[in-house]
Amino acid sequence: MAARPRIKDVAEYAGVSPKTVSNVINDFEHVSEQTRAAVREAIDALGYRVNIAGRQLRQGRTGMITLAVPELDVAYFSELAKHVMAEADRRGRTVLLHQTGAVRERELAALRGFDTQFSDGVILSPLALLPHDLATRDRRLPVVLLGERSVEGTDHVGIDNERAARDATEHLLARGRRRIAVIGGAVRGRQGTDRLRTDGYREALKAAGLPFDAGLVVPVEAYHWQDGARAATALMQRAAPPDALLCLNDHMALGALRALHELGRSVPGDLDVVGFDDIEASRFSVPSLTTVAPDKREIARAAVALLLERIDGPDGGPLQDHVAGHRVVVRESSGG
Repeated sequence: MAARPRIKDVAEYAGVSPKTVSNVINDFEHVSEQTRAAVREAIDALGYRVNIAGRQLRQGRTGMITLAVPELDVAYFSELAKHVMAEADRRGRTVLLHQTGAVRERELAALRGFDTQFSDGVILSPLALLPHDLATRDRRLPVVLLGERSVEGTDHVGIDNERAARDATEHLLARGRRRIAVIGGAVRGRQGTDRLRTDGYREALKAAGLPFDAGLVVPVEAYHWQDGARAATALMQRAAPPDALLCLNDHMALGALRALHELGRSVPGDLDVVGFDDIEASRFSVPSLTTVAPDKREIARAAVALLLERIDGPDGGPLQDHVAGHRVVVRESSGG
C-alpha cells in the first residue's frame, strides 16, 4: 500500500517550502494566488489530507467535544444528538455522548469536563443544576448550554418556549377549543421549560379574553409516555373534562392519545391533542400528532459553532444567546 502523502511531498510537487504549504492549508494571508493555486493543485494530485488529529494534539486539544443530555430514550434528545454528531463530524470533531439522568451530580461532572482532559468543551442540556452551579463554574472549560438555563457568562442555544406554547395554544383556540389542559405544566417554580411553556399558554388565554384555570395545569413526575397517559385519564374522569390537551412533549402526547383511545374518546372529535418536539414517532401515530417543531438542526449547528468559537478563541467575541426557530406542525390530532 502506498505511503500516505505528507506536507513535504506536497511541497516538492508544488516547488515550494513545507512552510508555504502549511500557510495555504491554514488559509494564511500574504500567499500569492499563483502559489496558492500551485499548492492546491499538488494537494489534489497527491490526494493529501490534513491530519486533523495531529494538528489538534500539537495545539493541546483532543478534537473531541462532549454532549451531555438528560435521557437518550426521550426521542427529542436522541434526535438532537444525531444532528450534533453530524455537525461536529462535518467540522472534524468527535462527539462523546453522556447521559446525565437529570441527576445534579452527573450534570456537575459534565460541567467540569469530568475532571479529565479528554474533551475540549461541553454542550450541556441541564435539568437539575442550580443557578449557583452554573454561575460559579470553571470558565476555562468552554460550555454551551441548551434549553432554558441561560446564565450570564455562558453561551446558550434554545427556542422561545413562551412564544412556542402561545402559538400552539392559539392554534387550539382558533379551532374553537376553550377548556385546554396543559399536561406537564407548572404554575409556580423557577423558569424551567414547564413554567415558560405554561406562561405562553396563559398569555394566549389572556389575549383571547379567557380566564386562566390553574386546575387545568397538570404537573407530572416525568415527561414519559405513562405520565401523559395517566394525566389524560385523570382529566377525562373529571365532571368537566377538557376539550383539548396541550402536552409539553410528544412522549406525553402519544401516551395521552393511547389513553383517550382506551377511554373511547375520539381525537380530534371529542378533543384535540398537541405535543412538543416533533419527534419521528409523532408522524406515524394514529391519528398523527400536531406538535411544536423546534429546529433541531439549527440548534445543533449553533451549539457546535458557538462551542468551537470558544475552543479556538476562548477570550474572543461576545457571549451569545441564540434563539432557534420553531413552528406548529398541524396534523390529524387537531384536525389537520
